[in-house]
Amino acid sequence: MKPTNLPIRQLEPYLFEIERFGEMKVPGRIYANKKMMDDLIEEQAPLQQVINVAHLPGIQKFSLAMPDIHWGYGFPIGGVAATDWDDGVISPGGVGYDINCGMRLATTALTIDAVKKRLDTLIQELFKAIPTGVGSSHAIKKLSKKELKKVAEKGVSYVIEQGFGQPEHLRVIEEGGRMPFADFSLVSNRAVERGLDQLGTLGSGNHFLEVDVVDHVYYPEAAQAMGLFENQIVVLIHTGSRGFGYQICDDYLKVMTRAMEKYHIHLPDRQLASAPIQSPEGQDYLSAMSCAANFAWSNRQVIMHLAYQVFKRVFSISDSELQFHLVYDVAHNIAKKEKHLIEGKEKTVCVHRKGATRAFPPNHELIPERYRNIGQPVLIPGDMGRYSFVSVGTQKAMEQTFGSTCHGAGRVMSRRQAKKAGAGRNLIKEMQQRGVVVQARGRATVAEEMPEAYKDVEDVVNVMHESGMSLKVARLRPIGVIKG
Repeated sequence: MKPTNLPIRQLEPYLFEIERFGEMKVPGRIYANKKMMDDLIEEQAPLQQVINVAHLPGIQKFSLAMPDIHWGYGFPIGGVAATDWDDGVISPGGVGYDINCGMRLATTALTIDAVKKRLDTLIQELFKAIPTGVGSSHAIKKLSKKELKKVAEKGVSYVIEQGFGQPEHLRVIEEGGRMPFADFSLVSNRAVERGLDQLGTLGSGNHFLEVDVVDHVYYPEAAQAMGLFENQIVVLIHTGSRGFGYQICDDYLKVMTRAMEKYHIHLPDRQLASAPIQSPEGQDYLSAMSCAANFAWSNRQVIMHLAYQVFKRVFSISDSELQFHLVYDVAHNIAKKEKHLIEGKEKTVCVHRKGATRAFPPNHELIPERYRNIGQPVLIPGDMGRYSFVSVGTQKAMEQTFGSTCHGAGRVMSRRQAKKAGAGRNLIKEMQQRGVVVQARGRATVAEEMPEAYKDVEDVVNVMHESGMSLKVARLRPIGVIKG
């Protein structure tokens, strides 16, 4: 059945359902406005991926897609699926190549007026201190294999012990910066080689470090709990597990392809290669993926510390004057063991979030105590020319999306299309005219990441806000960006 002829019905103003047909085990659900849905029906491929995911053994309730949905490997980016922990499968395509690509937000006591005159210098110094681009390395000394093992298994607590940040940071990182299943012995030598010198690096593509100004507060109580106020300077970091995580995904896709035959798993797309969670292959992937997730949280921890040092140096101020504090760190690409209410009973599941953010509600036990009354902070980046958003999770998200919401703007142009559209344009100068200072390794990256290559993130965030999955807290406007 072609996506143009799909049995799609609108359940709510921002919720559409693809009814079960063929071998689908559950319906597909897409959060979108009418225009987004019309575009998806015309494009076809992302909706077909939602359907394909609905075939996974052990999938629970729905195959879900957030409004930033676009085509990805196996799962659509913006896809969410929960599988039964005991009888379901785990799929690397439901996590992606950049394991625990995610977001981190830090606040300062500085205002935009205090930063304007030194903004160019600040961005130049951040660009010098934090390696960017394909193959970027040596932000800090090259790790030994023994040190990388500690990063991979202990996570952020280990890099804090090495002087990169403060112990209190652990309280405001998803999972405390450490997945419990990590086993370094299940990581290949090639992945190890790639990870040894990449801690503290941004990488390329859509990864960035932004200096933003808080330009609007929607939910004052939540903003106050996070230490956010209008005209404040904040730092937003977007990166993941670099070559270390990429190699782990690549290695285990081969393992899972063989496992499909071994366990007689038949799916409509080989990119959904999976193994039962409780099989040796499933457990091995979970352990190796956890190593990459821990590396990614540690990577963002080191980058944040390097940024903190640059701020202190450029503005020549004390810690008490700067007040550089971590608000929260969230994963966008991960599979996690969680408990959710399904058909009235609490059930343990594996929640795959592939380009989606955990959005747990107020009073959930896994939310840091300081945010217990408002819900989990959700960090949603936009493009480098417009804005990003801070939101909080809700109870409705727990009921409908396994506690998940969108993760960003979502591309509307491929990288190739964006490069073609940017040919002959001085995009760095264009950004400067929009009030954004950009430092990048190459003009090609800036073209790939031009604002027009993305949906307007406000449209995406509004879908989730109006549908009640996550509530807007504040809008951040970029004034300085470093990219690969």
